Amino acid sequence: MRRVVVTGIGALTPIGNSYQEYAKALLEGVSGAGMITRFDTELFKTKFACEVKNFDVEQHMHKREARRMDVFTQYAMVSAAEAMLHSGLDTEAIDSDRAGVIWGSGIGGLHTIEENIEDVTKRGEPKYNPFFIPKLIADIASGYISMKYNFRGPNYATVSACASSSHAIATAADAIKLNRADVMITGGSEATVIKAGIGGFSVMKALSMRNDDPKTASRPFDKDRDGFVLGEGAGALILEELEYAKARGATIYAEIAGSAATADAHHITAPHPEGLGASNVMRLAVKDAGLHTEDIDYVNVHGTSTPLGDIAESKAILKVFGNHAYNLNISSTKSMTGHLLGAAGAVECIAGIVAIQNNAVPPTINHFTDDPDIDSKLNLTFNETQERKVNAVISNTFGFGGHNSSIVLKRYDG
Repeated sequence: MRRVVVTGIGALTPIGNSYQEYAKALLEGVSGAGMITRFDTELFKTKFACEVKNFDVEQHMHKREARRMDVFTQYAMVSAAEAMLHSGLDTEAIDSDRAGVIWGSGIGGLHTIEENIEDVTKRGEPKYNPFFIPKLIADIASGYISMKYNFRGPNYATVSACASSSHAIATAADAIKLNRADVMITGGSEATVIKAGIGGFSVMKALSMRNDDPKTASRPFDKDRDGFVLGEGAGALILEELEYAKARGATIYAEIAGSAATADAHHITAPHPEGLGASNVMRLAVKDAGLHTEDIDYVNVHGTSTPLGDIAESKAILKVFGNHAYNLNISSTKSMTGHLLGAAGAVECIAGIVAIQNNAVPPTINHFTDDPDIDSKLNLTFNETQERKVNAVISNTFGFGGHNSSIVLKRYDG
């Protein structure tokens, strides 16, 4: 198997509109939550979210081009452009048939669906925007990215709810490992902080309703957690085959050492109560990376701040790591970014790279009260960044439908 490394990173998140801004905010423990500014929330039970802030798409593309894209695709294009710039890749020097794009989104163009249905209802006649279908389909982001950079290799979308972009990164890495590509753009994007997104998750009782204090509403592992905070944004990675990257003198930020995918086969939204699928996927990912569980330093958990999910994931970690679980740093960066759904895996994989690059583990902020159902001896990195040598990281994402994905990131030392 060929080795796969990360040579470029892009991020557009509720706590930073670039990789550097995002990394800085992560290590400072910044909350991205606030009252929703996109629509009138008077009739909604949850009135806050983690929105992308100060984003003007016309600073990145012509408004005519932007009008043809759903917001999730705009986010994808912006983060991919940053990652390409960050990588220093020369598109003229790339064999376009050996370069591809695999991109994840859990929902795709929900904004476009809501906008068109509202418009048609208001008009009273079925006159849809001619770009209605192309804007809403989840694979269109990978299509647009490939067209921009003339990448003619593997190109498709992964859709597995909150695990979507983790599956995208894993399958993009596999394309390189299996010698089907030398360069891949991968990641994920989501833009669901709209009426349908807030209303849909709210009626499921999945969202926090801490309207009086949104900045502390995302409370992974806290006894008083009451649901997740909806987020939005995108994360992008440039993956290259190791020797290809070395030959062009690329800066290498981490290695994608291994990955795995499993299913809970249990319930449409609830995790397996003993974390069965979660423990299986972590164990298999470590094995795929050629590592031992004792080699892992940090687990960036799915950690959504839901009553059942956080308990199940903590049980899974104990099951996989045994006594080494108490030597790990564990944290949920969703405490800062909120839950980016299909983009969560990408931005949290980037958080793992931030930990490796800075030898510092981002915190789980907003912890106030221990949960007696979660082992208090686990180091959940509460409230403050902790410095430590970070050589290997697991990034977990678990999606509705029981979809589980884990990616193992490793320090590259040459």
